[in-house]
Amino acid sequence: MALPEIERHPLRPFLPEGARLLMLGSFPPPRKRWCMDFFYPNRSNMMWEIFGLVFFGDSRRLVDAENKTFRMEAIKCLLGERGIAIYDTACAVRRLSGNASDKDLEVVEKTDIPLLLSKIPHCHDIVCTGQKSFSVLTGDYGVPVPQMGFYNEFTLAGRPMRLWRMPSSSRAYPMKLEEKASYYREMMVRIGII
Repeated sequence: MALPEIERHPLRPFLPEGARLLMLGSFPPPRKRWCMDFFYPNRSNMMWEIFGLVFFGDSRRLVDAENKTFRMEAIKCLLGERGIAIYDTACAVRRLSGNASDKDLEVVEKTDIPLLLSKIPHCHDIVCTGQKSFSVLTGDYGVPVPQMGFYNEFTLAGRPMRLWRMPSSSRAYPMKLEEKASYYREMMVRIGII
């Protein structure tokens, strides 16, 4: 049986000037699940509802319910203002079952994290938003996975860093939206983004 095709990452890293936090997922879902051309594009993903609660106290603030999408320009503006960069830990993958599940992704090419960090020199915090992204960072850079809501310190390319663990924004992750948002809010406060 032939291996599935290799998919290359369809998005460029979002690296606003002055970024202090780098959010790393694993890889975007299949294009048919997208509702916008940006990160966390699956309409069922809770990330932008979490951000709505964290920054505005309103989970619907970044949601365009009428058009069944998210408010992409408002999201980009918020991330730029707050200094939050986003990308994924994989540049190329194979989907072993054709779905968006991390457990069914084979990482073919990892993202060059030191290269990303070289473009955002003020960043000293990384948050991984899924188990697959953690496995890449912990395996490659020898940093242990922190407890939920906490970080572990490590050095990457000569730079002191903190690796944060937050709950997955997937609806499949068994935690209420408000509880997920409370973890993200606490991290943002501790980093100084809020």
